[in-house]
Amino acid sequence: MKLQLTNLGDIKLFTGHADDHVLINRERYDTNIVVTAEAVRDDWHSGDFDALNEAVFEYFLALKPEVLLLGTGPQQRFAHPRLYRALTDAGIGVECMTTPAACRTYNILVAEDRKVVAAILI
Repeated sequence: MKLQLTNLGDIKLFTGHADDHVLINRERYDTNIVVTAEAVRDDWHSGDFDALNEAVFEYFLALKPEVLLLGTGPQQRFAHPRLYRALTDAGIGVECMTTPAACRTYNILVAEDRKVVAAILI
């Protein structure tokens, strides 16, 4: 599905998604990524949903978002709260949702100038 935007500017926004990739500012990404308004990072988790652990979530502490959106692919899956306990203890909200929902929600929150991070599992 393509998401149409009139002006991207310098902000990183999702412009499309499918089961095997996402588009950010029209650039295709086929691996797990982390997206902030300023950057797209590929130095995060290289495994799948079942390989998530505490260390994978601790990665986000340094980014200090208000909320982390975890895109779990075409099917919504929920990480066990013990895996992201360090984030909730730091006051960071964690939301697990399908990748399409994470893309849409991220774009809305960034447009509201919220400090949001999207972690997308491909």
